[in-house]
Amino acid sequence: MSRRALVSLAILAIAACSPGAPAESAPSGPQARDSGRREVAVFAGGCFWSVEANFEHMPGVVGAVSGFAGGRVANPTYDQVVRGGTGHLEAVQVTFDPARISYRQLVDRFWRTIDPTDPDGQFCDQGASYATAVFATAAQKPAAEASRRAAAARIGSDRFVTPVRDAARFWPAEAYHQDFARLNPVRYAGYSRFCGRAARLRAVWGR
Repeated sequence: MSRRALVSLAILAIAACSPGAPAESAPSGPQARDSGRREVAVFAGGCFWSVEANFEHMPGVVGAVSGFAGGRVANPTYDQVVRGGTGHLEAVQVTFDPARISYRQLVDRFWRTIDPTDPDGQFCDQGASYATAVFATAAQKPAAEASRRAAAARIGSDRFVTPVRDAARFWPAEAYHQDFARLNPVRYAGYSRFCGRAARLRAVWGR
């Protein structure tokens, strides 16, 4: 049983998925016009609710979907993934306008929202399905690897365990997982405080 499941039993009134740092608001000032172009990026950063919340308000991001990637089972359910054995990680597919934000900027942002020194999960969520990764296409890999090297240099390459993996089929999670932070702000905020995610990020990244 993962730590997330144990915590869930202890606080039944709170959602059983550790949220991320508070989602960033779009900066003020003029914004680039939507070009109509779309690309996708896939990130596994522990709880997919947290990853989704950290990306969906970034200027240039037009959508973020919670789901699963990297496993062997087609169209897996949440219960299958958290029980283990499917090989999937909780992940988020981020759709963005490359004229407004670059793939490299997204990867750079991703590192700062996770603890890349933890090989066993993230914060309250421990177990194989909560491991971290960047799933990159062949075209995306140079930027992803360059971003990883820069981030690893900041905190120590020997400590940095999050890999850049080959792109894998992404499977959306059930509807009740989508936009969880926005639709359930009280539950999400409660779990965020309980998990101490912000404090751990400050310890890792010095902020």
